[in-house]
Amino acid sequence: MNIELRKKIVEVITSAGAGHIPSAFSIVDIVAYLYEHILKFDPKNPDWPERDYFILSKGHGCAALYVVLEKHGFITQEDLDKESKEEGVLGGHPDSTKIPGVEASTGSLGHGIGTAIGVALGLKIQRRNNKVIVLIGDGECNEGTIWECALVGANLKLGNLCCIVDNNGSASQILPVSDLKQKWESFGWEVYEIDGHSEEQMADVFSKIKFDYTQKPKVIIANTVKGKGVSFMEVHGPWHYRAPKPDELEPIYKELDAHTSKNY
Repeated sequence: MNIELRKKIVEVITSAGAGHIPSAFSIVDIVAYLYEHILKFDPKNPDWPERDYFILSKGHGCAALYVVLEKHGFITQEDLDKESKEEGVLGGHPDSTKIPGVEASTGSLGHGIGTAIGVALGLKIQRRNNKVIVLIGDGECNEGTIWECALVGANLKLGNLCCIVDNNGSASQILPVSDLKQKWESFGWEVYEIDGHSEEQMADVFSKIKFDYTQKPKVIIANTVKGKGVSFMEVHGPWHYRAPKPDELEPIYKELDAHTSKNY
C-alpha cells in the first residue's frame, strides 16, 4: 500500500478544498504500479509515439493520477500546490489540453473507455503494439457506453487494450452491478480478478496478459476498498465529496503512519 502517495493526495485535496479522497485511495496502488512496472513513457516527451496509453475514465479520482505524474516528472510539486486554483493547470477532473501525460479529458462517466477503444483501434490499424490501459469504476459500469464499448472491443479483437475495473463497492450503494466477471466474459473479454491493493497480485496478472492486437481485449476486475488506509474514510459516504478540515488531518496522518510498520 502506497502510504506516501496517500499522504500527498490528502495534502493536494485539502489545499484545493476539493473532495474524492476515497476514490483516489482506492485506485492509487493500481496507478502507481502501472507507472512503475507496466507503462512505457517519457515525461520529457509526453507525446512520444512509442509510449503506452493510460486513460483514467473515472476522472473524479484524478488526485491519484496527479501525484503519480508528479512522482515521475510530468508535472511539478508547484502544480500540485495549485490544484483547483485559477492559476493552476490541475482541476477536479483531468484535462488533456493542459496537463502533460493526460491522454484524455475525463469525468463524465462512461466516456474514457470509448476514447481507449479508439486509440487501440488506431494503433491496431497502424500495426503498432503500444499498450492501452483504461481504468473505470464499478458504478461507471451502469453506463450503457461501457457495454457498447465492450461489444466493439471484442468484435474488433482489440487485444492491445486492457480495462481495469476499480470494484470499490460504489455501485452497491445505489445500483449494484451483477457478477462483473461473468458479465465481461459474456461480452467476449479475457477476464482476470485481483486484489487491487496487492502489488504481488498485480505482478502476477500482468505476467499472464499478452498485449497483442490479434487477441481478445482484457479486463482486470480489481477489488478495492474506497478510502483504503484510513478507517473512518473507508466506504463512508460523506467523505466522497468533502475535503478534510484542519482538525481532521492529524488522525488521517496517524492512521496512515501506522501502516508503515506493517508489511505492505
